[in-house]
Amino acid sequence: MEFDFLEAVDTEILELIQGLTSQQLGSKVVFHTKDQFPDLNKINIAVIGVLESRGSGKTIENVDLSAIRRELYTMFPGNWDASIADLGDILPGNSIDDTYFALRKVVSNLIKKKIIPLVIGGSQDLTFALYRAFDELEQMVNLVSIDSKFDFGKENDEVFASSYLTKIIIDEPNNLFNYCNIGYQTYYNSQEEIDLVEKLFFDGYRLGEISNNIALAEPVFRDADVVSLDLNSVKSSDSGNFNTFAPNGFNGKEICSLSRYAGISDKVSIFGIFNHNNSAQESVLIAQIIWYFIEGYHYRSNEYPFGSRENYIKYIVPLEEEVLIFHKSDKTDRWWIEIPFISNGNNKLKRNTLLPCSYDEYLGACNQELPERWWKAQRKNSI
Repeated sequence: MEFDFLEAVDTEILELIQGLTSQQLGSKVVFHTKDQFPDLNKINIAVIGVLESRGSGKTIENVDLSAIRRELYTMFPGNWDASIADLGDILPGNSIDDTYFALRKVVSNLIKKKIIPLVIGGSQDLTFALYRAFDELEQMVNLVSIDSKFDFGKENDEVFASSYLTKIIIDEPNNLFNYCNIGYQTYYNSQEEIDLVEKLFFDGYRLGEISNNIALAEPVFRDADVVSLDLNSVKSSDSGNFNTFAPNGFNGKEICSLSRYAGISDKVSIFGIFNHNNSAQESVLIAQIIWYFIEGYHYRSNEYPFGSRENYIKYIVPLEEEVLIFHKSDKTDRWWIEIPFISNGNNKLKRNTLLPCSYDEYLGACNQELPERWWKAQRKNSI
């Protein structure tokens, strides 16, 4: 069976579920037990634990997700119609590559069934396996990482949590179209890494930028396939993580807002939460992050690329050397900008496509300012 890598949910959690009221979330979730595997034909979101932490490069310790499940399933859901299943855990393989293989297979099969895997992990290098899950779908991938660091490393490094992005960039087949970091802190990243992000036409938003205007992140998530959240991006006073002390980072409200943006995006197919430190305090925050992702999913509007352009108002903005075409949804008031098809025999876009943007970028174009995300998308497409 394609999901043989998954271990059933711990009996302690199942016993907890039995004592919940019918209004609590745990009573509305289908669980993988020793006797039964959920019918995936009725599922929209699947929770998966990955008990692997060897990629952290630290002393190996058991990853315990029980506290997260206890916190999450005792909460009360919103007015949701999404069907949720907890498929249990992927145990560490004989080697870390075995764990990557198992996670990639499970996630790939879920994506094919149009189910969103909500992955709770140990170390963030598991993001590499999430990215590789798209190989069988033969599509370009947009990766968004909520992280204080870019996680570059040397080319011959093993895929550790601090260097997995290098592996994604150089590994064949190269299906990465765009990478965006949200919340990087400059003093944790060398100038060479910051320059490399710019050279590759990737995107990076400093912590201060997003904290001052969190709405900047919304268009980024709208174009993401995979979202990877490093819990070290949250400041310790809000996460309760004092093992790896972080005096600065997102606060609890901000990280939950970002999670909701990821959930509300029609395109996000995988959401991963990594570098949990096993503390009870951090488990409370993770449970709330998951809650807000599911809340966002409930408000998905199935707009572009899944809807029709007939529901958009078209705006044409002439610049000195370009004519930009914007589209505004009459359903949600969200904005897109058109990226024209470039025929060079090697382009990654096969037709005109719409790139999510903000109303402020439309106003900037009206003032003869070329949107940076439009320019970067054009450059990537022409490489």
